[in-house]
Amino acid sequence: MANLPIDAEHAVVSLTMAVIHESPTPLLLLDGELGVVGASVSFCDAFGIESATVKGCPLFELGTGEWDVPALRALFSSVASGTPQIAALEIELERPDFEKRCLIINARQLAYHDICHPRLLMAVADVTDARANSRAKNSVIEHLGVRLEEVRHRVANSLQIVATLLLQAARRTTSDETRDNMNEAHHRVMSVAALERQLSASPAGDESVELRTYFTNLCSNISSSMVDDNDNVTLVVTGGGLVTPRVSISLGLIVTELVINALKYAFPDARSGRIEIGYEAQGPNWTLSIRDDGVGMPNDRADNRTGLGTNIVRALAHQLQATVDVAPGTPGTVVCIKHVKVALVSGIKDEATTALASVGGSVGWRSSRQ
Repeated sequence: MANLPIDAEHAVVSLTMAVIHESPTPLLLLDGELGVVGASVSFCDAFGIESATVKGCPLFELGTGEWDVPALRALFSSVASGTPQIAALEIELERPDFEKRCLIINARQLAYHDICHPRLLMAVADVTDARANSRAKNSVIEHLGVRLEEVRHRVANSLQIVATLLLQAARRTTSDETRDNMNEAHHRVMSVAALERQLSASPAGDESVELRTYFTNLCSNISSSMVDDNDNVTLVVTGGGLVTPRVSISLGLIVTELVINALKYAFPDARSGRIEIGYEAQGPNWTLSIRDDGVGMPNDRADNRTGLGTNIVRALAHQLQATVDVAPGTPGTVVCIKHVKVALVSGIKDEATTALASVGGSVGWRSSRQ
């Protein structure tokens, strides 16, 4: 501007001031001493300042001095030195007889030819309503989270009552078939109740289930509610991972069916043994395995079993787009539920799953009748 003719310089300054004055965004043009060179009408209207008094007034003396905020002084000191540390500053502006406002302040030093007369531009965004809406939304989310936790807790309690009634009825009945059916129904209800308890104890908004903990609770419930079953079998959980509640319900029911099936058939004559529930995941691919070291299954039953438990397992696996593979162990039987979505390059594993699986060894219980 120093090289422009006087009339051209005047025109440029006039245009600049007109742009500042008519800006719909609250703006202040400041000199090197933070005195107001120009202000937009929107700034004066938004903050109740007489436009006739604003020019030449120091920034920190505007209004009743409400702009004299230490953080704002620090921001302009940084900007004036050419090394701004804060891209945008959020402050609360308080003034007598005015509602407290939450503001975002952006300040920049203008780069132009007249280095002897530095200018700084300050833009103000009023985010009071946005912050209020955000707080209201968070309050609603927190309230809903508490209510959901209460509902899940009550559902878990109700399921526990139903399971207890089934167990009591199973103990009273004299029919072996009826007892078996009630026992199986009891364990199915308990598998869902265990999930609801875990979800009710999870932080609000947490929509994932840690399978190691879930399966641990399932095994604990199964071992503590055995009726006329072998009490020398150890249940062990290995591995782990995070899944959605919907998937965890299906996996929990599968584990319940297969563990009960192993307890009924794999260890005849009070034989001792071990049942291991394992879960491993690599990216979107996962495998759930239930392995026992019992007597194994006859060859003519391995692939042709059509009981209710088997049908439930296959139906649940189908819902999860997984396959069921039954194979002899060494000794015993291994049932694998596999979900394969993509082919993985050998040696590449999901780091989060690997880290989770390495947290802990295995946890075991000895089943006992109570």
